[in-house]
Amino acid sequence: MAGLFNGLFGGPKSAQGPVLPSEDADFADFAGAPDPSPAPISAVPVSQATAQAAVPTSNTFAVPYTKWYRVWERTSPRDFFQELFIIPFIAVIVIVHLWGRRKNKRKAKGWITAHAPALEKEFAVVGFGGRKAPSVDDVQSAGLAQALRSDDLVIPEELLKEKTAQEYVTYATGRQNVAFVDIKLSLFKRYNPIYLIGEYALSFFLDSVSAPVERMEATSYAFDGKEKELVLVPGGQETAETRIRGTNSSYDGFVWAVVNKEVMRRLREDRYDVSLTTTKDHPKLPSWATVMSESAEVSELLITPELIKAVEQAGDALEFLIISDQPLDKPAKLNDTIPKKRLTLSLKLPNSTNPTSYAPTLPIFTQFLRLPDLLVSSAHFRPEVTRRIKATREEEIRKLRRVDEDEKAEERKLEGDRKKKELRDSRLKGMSADEQRKFLDKEREKEMRKGNKRMTKKA
Repeated sequence: MAGLFNGLFGGPKSAQGPVLPSEDADFADFAGAPDPSPAPISAVPVSQATAQAAVPTSNTFAVPYTKWYRVWERTSPRDFFQELFIIPFIAVIVIVHLWGRRKNKRKAKGWITAHAPALEKEFAVVGFGGRKAPSVDDVQSAGLAQALRSDDLVIPEELLKEKTAQEYVTYATGRQNVAFVDIKLSLFKRYNPIYLIGEYALSFFLDSVSAPVERMEATSYAFDGKEKELVLVPGGQETAETRIRGTNSSYDGFVWAVVNKEVMRRLREDRYDVSLTTTKDHPKLPSWATVMSESAEVSELLITPELIKAVEQAGDALEFLIISDQPLDKPAKLNDTIPKKRLTLSLKLPNSTNPTSYAPTLPIFTQFLRLPDLLVSSAHFRPEVTRRIKATREEEIRKLRRVDEDEKAEERKLEGDRKKKELRDSRLKGMSADEQRKFLDKEREKEMRKGNKRMTKKA
């Protein structure tokens, strides 16, 4: 403190040692400290007893022991109880799925093995195959004629194609009086037993749901004199034989069916064409089968001894054989009433995958393929029968025509109202406020007079 006063007022300086600079005032206590010097190395020898073993150095550190790396020490079988239940369940699902698909494939293969000879006997082309077009290199190297005759262009025919795991389809064409035939096999969903059990359960509790059935549905489409539209003549040349054959492939349109009585009710509800017929048992047919026809004369023509024998052999496997020219659904427009002649056969499939199990249904299948020939040659009825058959169709056409005319009249009325409104709005836009008020008052008076007239007429 005395030093501070002496410095401020110039008092006498006290005798003391050298003063450090102001910037090093904080380190005054270390000003006189001696500089550190390295400690001398002792020359005393280290004895062997006190010496330690040298430890090798490396870049990697030793991993400490832990149970994390030894699964068998930190787990037990009880930790995998959930997996023990899940893995067998997944394995069962995969095995059942593979078994179901293979079972359906074997069944479809057995069906085509049994029916391919009959199809190949009646049609020129069966299945999916044919020839592909030659490449440019083939034509340049061997010529067009030689390239077209090459067997390398033949695509192997696939008689049956898998559309889904439970649905197989095939196709046949190249026959007189028949444009083509579509065949579909509907099998059980064996690869999904839970879904299959659900379908059976629903059919048991609900009458509207039918039980799942394995069936074959074949539809044959007739030419009906339209060969020129559906078949291309090579080179664009049409011979007299082709013209005569085209005109002779037509027959009178009608709806006729041989139906198993178990599915008769369902057919009437599901198909519009069958609902036009009347049901009557035939003495020559088995008791479980009945005839649905628009005319008795049609039944007498189509129930031949061969067909009766085939129906008896098929037994309960036959669901229905339908000849129709009407749509499946009730027509909603006039275009839907255009006749489309076709034949439909539905058969239940046996449980066995052996091709020999289809022997009872082969005769009815063959009759189905040959029925178009009988129709073309004999299905030309008397004018009275044809007039009676057409009466129902004409009545439906008249109903649709009336509905169509009412719809067109309604459209015309709406169009007229729209144009009147546009004209009124355009006139109002060109008027002043007073003119608009007068115009609206006149409209209001006119509407009131019309309302009074209606009330007077009702009274």
